[in-house]
Amino acid sequence: MARALWKGAISFGLVHIPVELISASLDHELDLSMLDRRDFAPIGYKRYNKRTGKEVAWDDIIKGYEYKTDEYVVLSEEDLKQANVKATQTIAIDTFVDALEVPLTFYAHPYYLLPAKGGEKVYALLRETLRKANKVGIASVVMRTKQHLCALVCVGDAIVLNTLRYADEIRPTDDLDLPGSTLKAAGISDKELKMALSLVEGMSEAWQPEQYHDSYREDVLALVKKKIKAKQTKTITAPAPEPEAEHGSNVVDLVALLQQSLGKKVPARRKTA
Repeated sequence: MARALWKGAISFGLVHIPVELISASLDHELDLSMLDRRDFAPIGYKRYNKRTGKEVAWDDIIKGYEYKTDEYVVLSEEDLKQANVKATQTIAIDTFVDALEVPLTFYAHPYYLLPAKGGEKVYALLRETLRKANKVGIASVVMRTKQHLCALVCVGDAIVLNTLRYADEIRPTDDLDLPGSTLKAAGISDKELKMALSLVEGMSEAWQPEQYHDSYREDVLALVKKKIKAKQTKTITAPAPEPEAEHGSNVVDLVALLQQSLGKKVPARRKTA
């Protein structure tokens, strides 16, 4: 069982649901170490006192807020909690909105909310309410000294807390060079759109997430094995030359490309890196 990252309660109206928070994502990134290219020794990092230059043990490290140059207010974990006890212990639902109203660009990181002892029934009540109403609960929660906006979403039998980006953290599209918002402005014909829709329909299937995996990670690990077998563990591969840019027409015959795509047996499922 994963260790709880946060313990507290969900609150909406007068309802109080004791819960625990655990991460809903697993990190499968390649664990690459930093090496000194001169002798391939691993690079280490030290926590040191900038005044004395001496290394500092974890037990001697505390946190502080720099209120002016080189002057700090020490803030313990208890100080951070006491600044607003309710905010650090409560996921306070402010409102409920239609699930499709929150753009995907706002979603940041998912966490599972688990009912704490005695909270199973009211947890299930909120879950089923979200499911039946097709709503998400918009709330705020303090984690690791930061207040997060978040969305509580029903996913299967779980309530998932997705941290959300604030509106001012989303780059506006006004200054982006994007195609026109109408078919005419974008130069798209009705025929091209109909053929593209036919192609999408032919490639559509039910969502099966287990069919996708990180094939790039597998390729890198295969390369690692290959270099070990060839006794090239210390060989630094030089960058390949950049391919020359093709100087041709920028005009794309979309109809021809769509016809060619429709004429093939296009696989509906594509594994992603």
